[in-house]
Amino acid sequence: MTWRNIVTVYLKELKDSLRDRRTLMSMIIVPTLVMPVLVLGVGRLAAGVVTKARQEVAPIVVLGGEHAPRVVATLADSPRLEIVPPPDDWRLAISEKQIRAAVQIPAGFEAGLATGEAVAVTVYHYEGELKSGFAAGEIERVLRGLRDRTVQEQLAQRGLPASLVEPFKLQRENVAPPEKVGGNLLGGLVPYMIVILCFTGAMYPAMDLTAGEKERGTMETLLCSPVPRVDIVLGKFLMVLTSSLAAMVFSLTSMGLTFAFGSGFMTGGGRADVAEKMAAAESSAMIPMIDPTGVLGVLAMVLPVAVLFSAVIFTVSLFAKSYKEAQSYVAPLIFVVIMPAVVGLLPGIELNAQLALVPILNLSLVCKEMLSGVWNWHYIALIFGSSCAYAAVALWLAVRMFSRESVIFRM
Repeated sequence: MTWRNIVTVYLKELKDSLRDRRTLMSMIIVPTLVMPVLVLGVGRLAAGVVTKARQEVAPIVVLGGEHAPRVVATLADSPRLEIVPPPDDWRLAISEKQIRAAVQIPAGFEAGLATGEAVAVTVYHYEGELKSGFAAGEIERVLRGLRDRTVQEQLAQRGLPASLVEPFKLQRENVAPPEKVGGNLLGGLVPYMIVILCFTGAMYPAMDLTAGEKERGTMETLLCSPVPRVDIVLGKFLMVLTSSLAAMVFSLTSMGLTFAFGSGFMTGGGRADVAEKMAAAESSAMIPMIDPTGVLGVLAMVLPVAVLFSAVIFTVSLFAKSYKEAQSYVAPLIFVVIMPAVVGLLPGIELNAQLALVPILNLSLVCKEMLSGVWNWHYIALIFGSSCAYAAVALWLAVRMFSRESVIFRM
C-alpha cells in the first residue's frame, strides 16, 4: 500500500466526480438547498396556514340555547365565533366542515347555576381538523371565562373572597440553560438527519465509481495501470467518504444558517400588525439553541459511521453490472439505516451498554445526550470504538471484494 498511489487515485476520482452532475447534486446542491427550502418555504407556508386558521371567524351552532341566553350572548360577543342556525344533521355538518363546532347546553342550565348544581356543557368538534380545533378552543376559552365570572359573582353574593376557589397559584420556571433545552428538543432529530445525509451522500459516488465504471468500460483500463488494487480501492473509497462527509457538512451548515437568519421570514417578520409581530417574536424565541461543543462531539462520532456507510455501499455496488442495477441493490439499504435512527427518536429509549453496541442506534442515542450537554465518557468510548471496529470490517470487506475477479468482472 502506497499513499502516493492512493492520493493519485483519489484526486483522479475527485476530479471526475466534480464533473458529474449527479455527484454535485447529491454532495453539494441538494444538501445545501434542501434545508432552506424546507425550513423557510414549508415553515412559512405552515405558519401562514395556522395564522389564517386562527384569524378565521368560525361558524358554530348552539344547541339548547334557550336554556342559557347568557351563554349564547357571551359566545356571540367573541370576534372569532359566528353562531348560525343548527342544520338538521349538525354532526354531519361538522364532519363535512360546513360548521366548525357545536355547543350542547343541557335543560335547566340557568336554574342549575342559581342553585349551585353541577351541570355539564358539551363541545362537539372534528378531532384532528385544524380549524375545528381552533373553534373548539375558542368556545372553551369563552366558557371558562364565563364560569370564572359566575363563581366570582356567587362568592361576592355570599361575602366570600375570590381566593376561596383559588387558594394558591401554580407556576413553572425553567432552570436548564438554553443549550440544554435546545439539545433536548433537537437531540433526536439532528443525528437522524446526519445518518440520512451521510448515507445519501455516499450512495451516488459509490455506485458511479464501481458499477458506473463497469458500465462505461473504464474499470478494465484502471486495473491495467501499475497500481496495486488495494491502492485503487482505498483511493475510490476516500472519494466516497469525502462525498458523504461533504453532504453532511454542507447540509448542517445550511441548516444552522437557516435557523439563525430565517426565523423572521418564517414568522412573517416585517408586517405592521402588532399581534403578528408578537407571535413572530414568540416563534423566534422558540428557536432552540445548541451547544457548539456538542455539535463538535457529534461530528467526531459521525466519522466512523460515515466510513461504515461508504464501505458498505461501495462493496454492495461492486456486485452490480450497471448503474441501474446498483441502485436496485443500494436503495433498500436506506430502510435498514432509517429504522435504528427512528428508534433513537422514540421517548423512553435510554443509552446503555447493550444499545451502545448497536450500529446507528448507538450514534442516535449518544448524539442526543451530547447535544443536551450530557457526556457519558464510558459510553462514548464504547460507541466510538465499536463504530470504528464495524467500519474497519466493512473497509476490509470492500478491499477483499475488489480483489476478486469474479466480483469485478461479473457478467
